[in-house]
Amino acid sequence: MAITAVIFDFFGTLTPSTPTNVWDDHAARSAAPLGIPARIWRTALDTSFPERATGSLGDLAATFRTLAHRTGADPSEEALAAACAARMAAQRELFELRDDAVSTLTELRARGLRLGVLSDCTAELAETWSQLPLATLVDARVLSCEEGRRKPDPDLFRLIARHLDADPQHCLYIGDGGGAELTGASNYGMKAFMLRAADWADNDAHAREDHWAGPFLPSLTDVLSLVEPSPAVTDPA
Repeated sequence: MAITAVIFDFFGTLTPSTPTNVWDDHAARSAAPLGIPARIWRTALDTSFPERATGSLGDLAATFRTLAHRTGADPSEEALAAACAARMAAQRELFELRDDAVSTLTELRARGLRLGVLSDCTAELAETWSQLPLATLVDARVLSCEEGRRKPDPDLFRLIARHLDADPQHCLYIGDGGGAELTGASNYGMKAFMLRAADWADNDAHAREDHWAGPFLPSLTDVLSLVEPSPAVTDPA
């Protein structure tokens, strides 16, 4: 069946995997202005991920205020602003794409495919999206923090397919397995592939389908082997 759209997870798929030491460093950088021990702050961030990923704690400032209070801290507005700035700077480092991401997405567009991103993410990505080069490379995005639900909720897969005007059976879904996304995509009728790149084992993920028995790819570039070239089709942009 002809593929008309390709949907990508964001973190660990379009971006490199993030190991534990990086998350620890990033937590320490936003903990310092708040006067909260880095390990306590890292725990607060980790345990609140389900809330943050569905947007239930509000924007970044509101989220950090709530989390600080949970740890027993009561930071000033200046301290809160400094912590948010540190967090945004750290997150932007995680928004850098894999070396083969731009070339792969560009070639897929040249072949006439519509492209989407479906991510379990927090407010930082949503607030920064329009500034990212990725924003001009994809046709649609669905972010959990804006939709109030996380993968593998079928409504997320339904929504991205609708935004791309694509039948699920004509969609490829590419992800590293976070949040049961591969099972969710498969259950909705998409053809799911795990991106199991060289850094896959280094990723400190909240939850991942480590025992995925379906097909996998070793690089983003290998996505190109799954779709037929269409020389006569020009980039829809």
